[in-house]
Amino acid sequence: MSKFIWYDLMTPDLAASRDFYAHVIGWTIRDSGMPGTTYWLLSANGIDVGGMMSPFETNMPPVWTGYIHSNDVDRDAARAVELGGKIYRPPQDIPGVARFAVLADPSGAGFILFKPISTEQPKTVPDGTPGHTGWRELMSGNWQTAFAFYEALFGWKKTEAMDMGPMGTYQLFETGPGQTGGMMTKPPQDPSPPHWNYYFNVDSLSAAVIRAKDKGARVVMEPMEVPGGGWACQCIDPLGAAFSMFSNTK
Repeated sequence: MSKFIWYDLMTPDLAASRDFYAHVIGWTIRDSGMPGTTYWLLSANGIDVGGMMSPFETNMPPVWTGYIHSNDVDRDAARAVELGGKIYRPPQDIPGVARFAVLADPSGAGFILFKPISTEQPKTVPDGTPGHTGWRELMSGNWQTAFAFYEALFGWKKTEAMDMGPMGTYQLFETGPGQTGGMMTKPPQDPSPPHWNYYFNVDSLSAAVIRAKDKGARVVMEPMEVPGGGWACQCIDPLGAAFSMFSNTK
């Protein structure tokens, strides 16, 4: 199964975003040194976990995007279109780094196909390690159609289905060891387009929420206990990018 291997933020103000996330999540943030572009790396516990950069286009809103590993970006991009997806940026190379493509699933939620040149395996950490991504959540136009797409393209598997009452079904899925998430059909009252949402682990959720509010974030879902244990919240950073946080303790 193909799984998420990276996450990055498109932001119109790199300095402001660096200050915010270093303070709130605790990432160490440094310039990657890539020639011809400004791309900053986010690291936790000495492990690179993501990045941030300026938007490709001036009208792009601030957004977090997940990278899904691909053994063949060109093949998977073509297959995604056959399955009802859309290509936003066709396959291309980042010299010396990787080949990638920017896609959307059938309901419009974006993600990036990514094949690194390096064959080094990502380092593993215990679940809940602060600074790492602990959950991946798709708010879809139709979760059944979305799951069929990701199952056919990446081999993802269903696990538990949770009955959310009037909100419908929250379908959990697995993408490999230590990689878990959920998806559901976006409720009608949610004005946002279909999207992926990423939960970053923090040491204490209540403390992280205070840090986020102090730095100008808006909390759209206050800390709540989630099934299986732990606490989660959803926020909008000061520049408008949605992000979420998770902790084993409130």
